Amino acid sequence: MNETPRWLEAEEKAAWDSFIRMQETLIGRLSRLLQADSGMSASDYIVLVSLTGTSEGRMRLLELANRVNWEKSRMSHQVRRMAKRGLVAREECPDDARGAFVVATPAGYKAIEDAAPLHVEHVRRLFVDALTPNQLSTFARLSQRVSDHMEKQPD
Repeated sequence: MNETPRWLEAEEKAAWDSFIRMQETLIGRLSRLLQADSGMSASDYIVLVSLTGTSEGRMRLLELANRVNWEKSRMSHQVRRMAKRGLVAREECPDDARGAFVVATPAGYKAIEDAAPLHVEHVRRLFVDALTPNQLSTFARLSQRVSDHMEKQPD
């Protein structure tokens, strides 16, 4: 069963190439700025934003991995590195001996509180300010449409 590939048309390829270039450049620049401003990696930041965004500053490890769309093993390694630096702690789950909570520590809260204002300013300067409000709304709808479409597709 050797199907002919559905090669991208010129306009499709241009859209794809432009998206990849923008995404790689934006994420790379934001990651470098975050590291320079706060000493925090983008992975540290996403974990702390997720944890501190909850009312208790804690989540089950698997729930946290699912929220940021990472494999459980990647999250475990990230949490281990962050715990060594005192940004998070692991707590056993009293209801499930195999489960664990990841908890933002006071140092983790301080790190995210210090990093977030500068990071948001960089996001605004590099992304939000490049678009009109109407373009931003369209971009959000298109991004959600692609995300919804991917959810329906097999891996």
